[in-house]
Amino acid sequence: MITKSIGLPTMNKEDSEKRAFLPSFVKMLDKYDVDIYIDEDYGNKMGYKSDDYIAQNGRVKVASHDEVYKQDLVLVLKAPDLDEFDKMNENSILLSMLHYESRPLLRERILQNKIMAFSLDAIMDDSSQRMVVTYEQTAWGGVCTAIDEMEKRRSDFYSSKRAPYHVVIYGAGNIGIHAGKACFKYLGEKISGHSDAVNIPGLTVAYIGSNSIKSKDDIRRMFPSTDLLIDATKRADFTKYIITNDLIGCLKEEAIILDLTADPYCENVDPIQVKAFEGIPYGTLDKYIFETNAEEYKDIPKAVKTEFRRVTVSCNSWPGVVPKRSMKVYEQQLEPFLNVLIKKGCDISMNSENLYERALYRATLEHFDNKNNI
Repeated sequence: MITKSIGLPTMNKEDSEKRAFLPSFVKMLDKYDVDIYIDEDYGNKMGYKSDDYIAQNGRVKVASHDEVYKQDLVLVLKAPDLDEFDKMNENSILLSMLHYESRPLLRERILQNKIMAFSLDAIMDDSSQRMVVTYEQTAWGGVCTAIDEMEKRRSDFYSSKRAPYHVVIYGAGNIGIHAGKACFKYLGEKISGHSDAVNIPGLTVAYIGSNSIKSKDDIRRMFPSTDLLIDATKRADFTKYIITNDLIGCLKEEAIILDLTADPYCENVDPIQVKAFEGIPYGTLDKYIFETNAEEYKDIPKAVKTEFRRVTVSCNSWPGVVPKRSMKVYEQQLEPFLNVLIKKGCDISMNSENLYERALYRATLEHFDNKNNI
């Protein structure tokens, strides 16, 4: 089925979620024979109005939220709520960050409603590298927030007498690498503006593979000197912890935990799904800084230990902290994939000569299920 219409719904999950595709994105789509449906308030939080989109593409139509979800292809950055899946037509295409691995209920609804889903986070090239991703913006948003909190809370932040801050990053993949770079860059920017900049120590960064340290005793010796602990891991098993709650108790009292993952808790599966660091809250753009007495600890499943706590900075959408910058990146990355889906619809193959078509197939739920049933 050739795609004749695209729906761009507003993301309403959080009040602080500003992101929407830019007017330049619908201008790019002007070369295709497709109608584009947007919500009346689409892009408003980023300073755009419907007229800004219509001016870039005469095929843009303003519609109700329900009608936007009725189009041949629905493109929305964050995964829709489960009730929004019910608004979609059977055999329509959904292009979104679906995170199949950590969202079993979402997978069930996709199958139940016979939706052809492509998960943006699962679009991989032939070398298993993600092709639609904002690693730099994810790391930057989280690291800047965490270091800002350190500045507020640490009386020695600009002291020439302190030791270099020690950052420990779990995960040495793309997110972890960008997080380390962001730590050096952002702290450096802060210090450089200080009158005694030449004498103020910076920081050190240590990377740890999720399974590289087997002994808790080794972690207990390392954590007391850690000022910032960062989770940049990608787990295969979401039922197991990388750091248990008792180890969090080994961190110095003023240490900060930064969660760069989007992994949620889920009690509706057995065993329950947990975060990599036991007992830390799950943050959103509406709230991503958690004191040790935060109300959100009550939302953590009872089976998860939360006795030991440190100030935690956690968000499921760190690129949303820099919305225009991240949406421009997504716009550029998505164009070749939309070219395939508009021209071919769901009729795609893993054996195609087109590398973008092959990458799209790897993002299907069918491919995910086959890969995990081998």
